[in-house]
Amino acid sequence: MWNSPAEFFAMGGYALYVWSSFGVCALVLIWEPVSIRLRKKAIIRRLKLERLAEQFDSESR
Repeated sequence: MWNSPAEFFAMGGYALYVWSSFGVCALVLIWEPVSIRLRKKAIIRRLKLERLAEQFDSESR
């Protein structure tokens, strides 16, 4: 099928499309867990602040 590695990586003129779509897919697969982890930390931080505010309100009454 492919006579050399260069032909494989060139992919018959579609290399730019194939490798760029592969790169975008790899970035999404890396970024999604990172963004989920960051969102989770932000939610936990907000909930801790809300709980602290509620404790402060109950103590000041």
